[in-house]
This record gives sequence, C-alpha cells and structure tokens, in this order.
Amino acid sequence: VQLQASGGGLAQAGGSLRLSCEVSGRSFSSYVMGWFRQAPGKEREFVAAISWSDGATDLPDPVKGRFTISRDNAKNMVLLQMNSLKPEDTAVYFCAARVKRSLRYAYWGQGTLVTVSS
Repeated sequence: VQLQASGGGLAQAGGSLRLSCEVSGRSFSSYVMGWFRQAPGKEREFVAAISWSDGATDLPDPVKGRFTISRDNAKNMVLLQMNSLKPEDTAVYFCAARVKRSLRYAYWGQGTLVTVSS
C-alpha cells in the first residue's frame, strides 16, 4: 500500500482546509485508513480513522465535530475535512493504513504541513 498526502497549507483560525491521501497498491478493502499529526516538540497524535469497507469512522474528542474523515472509492482517496481550525491544529499531518485485524499502522505516507495562524 502506497500513500500520498497532500492539501496542507496556511489557514487562519476559524478557517478550513481539506487534506487528501491518495491510496494505491494492493487491494485495501480490508484496511483501516488513518490520519495522524505531529506538532513540533510533541508526540504523534491520532486524528481520525475510517474503515475502507464500511465507512465506519473514529475521531478523538479534540477534533470531533470539527474534522470529518471520508473516502472516495472511485478515486481511491481518503479525505480529511478540517473546519473551525485552531492554532493548536498546527502540525505535520500523515496518512496511514493498517489491516483491520491489527492495531499497528504499518503503512505511512509522507507528511503535509498544516499551519493555523491566530
């Protein structure tokens, strides 16, 4: 599985950005796709996940209600819509993939930088 993230950039607080992750390689219908972020000096943080097969999603409280994760089966892409952005959302965002039966994300794309100004 190969992952290619894009869509990062600069946004003002309260604004929106949409990240895309292009997925290629073997059949990934049994995979869970995730987004993580890492801010300078901080540990990597889970942001969102979606089951490719049934679309079930999981988002932690810090982003719930502001971020939405979805998939586009036709384009083999995973999208992260980020609304009501806050300066604390500033980080490098990574897309990742794991098989459903594993808790470990084995596949990672390169990061895309999101900067939110106050």
